[in-house]
Amino acid sequence: MTTRRILLGAGLAAPFLLSGTARAQGYPSQPIRLVCPYPPGATSDNVSRVMARALSARLGQTVVVENRAGAGGAVGTRHVAESKADGYTLLNASGGNFLISPYLNEVGYHPLRDLAPVAMAGEAYSLIGVSAALPVKTLPELIAYAKQHKGELNYASSGIGSTGHLRGALLAEQAGFEAVHIPFPGSAAAVNSLLAGDCQILIDPVVAPNVQGGKVRAVAVVGSGRWDDFPDVPNITELNIGQDWPSSGWYGLFAPAGVPEPIIERLNAAYNDALAEPETAAALRRLGLKPEPTAPRQISQRLAQDYAASGATLQRLRITA
Repeated sequence: MTTRRILLGAGLAAPFLLSGTARAQGYPSQPIRLVCPYPPGATSDNVSRVMARALSARLGQTVVVENRAGAGGAVGTRHVAESKADGYTLLNASGGNFLISPYLNEVGYHPLRDLAPVAMAGEAYSLIGVSAALPVKTLPELIAYAKQHKGELNYASSGIGSTGHLRGALLAEQAGFEAVHIPFPGSAAAVNSLLAGDCQILIDPVVAPNVQGGKVRAVAVVGSGRWDDFPDVPNITELNIGQDWPSSGWYGLFAPAGVPEPIIERLNAAYNDALAEPETAAALRRLGLKPEPTAPRQISQRLAQDYAASGATLQRLRITA
């Protein structure tokens, strides 16, 4: 009788002990939601859609992009952090909603504890774009103009706590000029303000098409080296600025903490496989990314370093919500 009870108990326990592995073996068996925490038209949205198409082809299930914008990316990020840890709700994260927003507001999640890294789309370039109405063509000319017109320039960003917000503040600090920060609900709205001349500076990859179209001037690149699409535009570090800026220019795939490891591995393999595809890699490069396959452990290590560096910089600049 005792042996029978033990066997019966083991039989009942087995589904619970193996539930994570069993779910992973059949994963995915239904469509996946990829949450973009920014509005349509933002670089995050564009990256989400490129990777959703690539993942759908490799996972055998439709990956649907869902925009949940608000609070500098915190609304969508919190939604994913609080979702069921089954691999069917994922997040396209970026440096802003991971490394900046949590320091400025009660966002309801901790990026290092409540979300699990899956894969990285790559490092992202940004352009320092200036209004065509400004009589400047280089970063030194922009700095000189800003100093001569103290407090007259506005710099746009995709929102308070965005990467563009932090970089605009860093540029003004290190170059020694004053500029008023004007936050917008997303990169598309920020670009429109630049085109209209309401704001004179925007640091964001989304200005690239307007630079190529001659509507905006690019005075410098922010990122690792020069951007291949803009070989004549110097990197900001070539002008002795930005060497110690915290790295927050990246996009990556995250899941709620607690997703079974086999599911993380399945997603990571599919994601990295997509990055190796010429069509996907080319699409990401057009958005200003440098695709590079990454393991979850590498992402965790980098996040810890970037999170600490961003916090120290925000405190020094006295940036608050």
